[in-house]
Amino acid sequence: MHWNDERLLIVPLAGASYRPEALQDDAFTPGRLLALVPEPENQHDPNAVGIWDAERLLQGGYVPADATARVPPDAQAVSLWEFQDVERRRVGLRVLIAPADAWIGLPRP
Repeated sequence: MHWNDERLLIVPLAGASYRPEALQDDAFTPGRLLALVPEPENQHDPNAVGIWDAERLLQGGYVPADATARVPPDAQAVSLWEFQDVERRRVGLRVLIAPADAWIGLPRP
């Protein structure tokens, strides 16, 4: 199956500075699957999409507001790479967002 660039998004994790402790969890390590959680009740932005660890226990931040319209229904996400401060603490992420029918994971046997 071929994918075109319009079906894949790579976005920075918005709001990461508000959740510095959550970002230190191994659940946000590059290569880990993440959960995209729409927040229609969000008083600041009803189109907001939260980015959480796969178990939905820790929120790392949000899909940037200017990219939420391009997030497909039932999309999946994976942490691609991290940014670290001088103390090697994770302070930001880039996240790959792909359609539900895209295969993301370890190579098939």
